[in-house]
Amino acid sequence: MRLCSISSGSEGNCIFIGGEEGKILVDAGISGKRVEEGLKGIGVSPEELDGIFITHEHLDHIKGVGILARRYQLPLYGTVETIHSMLRTKNIGKISEELIHLVEPDRAVKVKDITVNPFSIFHDASNPVAYTFQSGEQKIGLATDLGSYDDYTIHNLKDSDILFLEANHDVNMLQVGPYPYLLKQRILGARGHLSNGNSAKLLCQLLSQKLKHVILAHLSKDNNYPDLAYETVKCELAEHGVDCQGNFLSVANYGTPSSMFEI
Repeated sequence: MRLCSISSGSEGNCIFIGGEEGKILVDAGISGKRVEEGLKGIGVSPEELDGIFITHEHLDHIKGVGILARRYQLPLYGTVETIHSMLRTKNIGKISEELIHLVEPDRAVKVKDITVNPFSIFHDASNPVAYTFQSGEQKIGLATDLGSYDDYTIHNLKDSDILFLEANHDVNMLQVGPYPYLLKQRILGARGHLSNGNSAKLLCQLLSQKLKHVILAHLSKDNNYPDLAYETVKCELAEHGVDCQGNFLSVANYGTPSSMFEI
């Protein structure tokens, strides 16, 4: 299996997941053109895609969904609440009912050789989900837009070979930054976004011999720095005896494709 972040951050998110046969996008929160260019850069044609799995309806996750679905007749997967909210969003446009596929938390969906497992997350959206992707013994866990986490979150993400995990903000940067008070409270709340520190704490509960790559994701341009997120998590891992040499730990780029991670 393989993963490439085409774009990650508060300005737009789109992740490619590939198996031996199946090819999936998770979200498309950037323009259709940028998605096409990102896919071209990793040697994937949009016509090869088997669908787009949507985590939730916020614009930085769905901006390009409508145009891609219509242009390439791509199936769209999301919870019923997410789909309804998305279809009411300005500029998404009309999408054929035939392309809509509803998912439910904790009910797996098979896409060629990839088993997709949606699971509920804490975020201020309409029944949002994160996903894991499995093919044989290989597993990719993808979880962003987490205000908080619990044992259920850990249960779903454990035993992953690759983790794509939110490290949205540094708490101190956010608190002294220019955001309005209510927005700061939303981000810091239990249904907001995961800080660097909390991302590190969650990751430490997901460590295993199986885990090969961790990609820190969905960084805020205003309230974080890639190096700060990396060092915060690296220091926490060091206390647990984990050496981050090589590409065990990396940070997804704000608006450009990452390296391809393969297992």
